[in-house]
Amino acid sequence: MFRIEKTEPPSDSLLKHYAEIDGCYTDCYVVDIDCVVSFPDFVTAFYGTWLFKLERFVLAHFASRPSTDEQARQVANSQIDHFAAWRVEDRAKNQLLMCDMSERTRSWFMTAPISDQSQNPTRLYFGSAVVPGDATRNEKPSLGFIFTALLGFHKLYSRALLSAAKTQLMRSQEIEQSL
Repeated sequence: MFRIEKTEPPSDSLLKHYAEIDGCYTDCYVVDIDCVVSFPDFVTAFYGTWLFKLERFVLAHFASRPSTDEQARQVANSQIDHFAAWRVEDRAKNQLLMCDMSERTRSWFMTAPISDQSQNPTRLYFGSAVVPGDATRNEKPSLGFIFTALLGFHKLYSRALLSAAKTQLMRSQEIEQSL
């Protein structure tokens, strides 16, 4: 696995708002890649990895939310606003914030050039937000038992997804260079 690091979302990230909500869980993972990667290529690669295709299979067969690689490319290129179980909540030139159908979770993507002129010209970001359910008058907002119980898996899965996206992008780069 590549060196996936946990970090704070950049101050201008679309995910930052959720970090300020009481009781909301947010995370942000980052990895550098040795090539220039466009934002749409990152999102397309992420949703097209073998690992994410397993999630797409589950969503298609158990939640009636099918999706295709072409739809992943279209959402990455701002041509459509829905993909599988998510809708676009917000976009920026190099960012995408997706909201799930229950409106409890968010997935966030971002690319940024690395300015230190190293051999790693692009930084890939992937993050999540889980919004607490409605609290009663006397209770603090809570993420709920299920998410809390699955938090360890979520962290591993997020890292694995970002690693799979980097692998997919590196393979695409190798194919382009061989042509």
